[in-house]
Amino acid sequence: MEQTLSIIKPDAVAKNVIGKIVDRFESNGLRIASLKKIHLSGADAGKFYEVHAQRPFFGELVEFMTSGPVVVIVLEGENAVAKNRELMGATDPKEAKAGTIRADFAQSIDANAVHGSDSLENAKNEINFFFAGREVL
Repeated sequence: MEQTLSIIKPDAVAKNVIGKIVDRFESNGLRIASLKKIHLSGADAGKFYEVHAQRPFFGELVEFMTSGPVVVIVLEGENAVAKNRELMGATDPKEAKAGTIRADFAQSIDANAVHGSDSLENAKNEINFFFAGREVL
């Protein structure tokens, strides 16, 4: 049974579609192992996205991720990483398949509604970034 991290980003939280996004996960065989709503600090967002620190969009990404609350979720299920990435759709919502989270809820390539771990190794690191072991059931 795999676990992966999903973040419902500030744009989707502001649109009040948290429940609709969570329903997509649960309706497609993923279980919520943990969930919490937080407001990232600039330091936390910078640390979480430090892999992108040298990219030109890094500052805008940190600013966006701190612009409002986010919902961080540990998803669990068979092939959870791949399943979540399939449900999210392409990073650019204009390229996302119909029925994916980004096609239905994202505004742009920057305000793209959700984040999802891209590998099991990153999922473990990302889950540990946001959750203490006792918080993941």
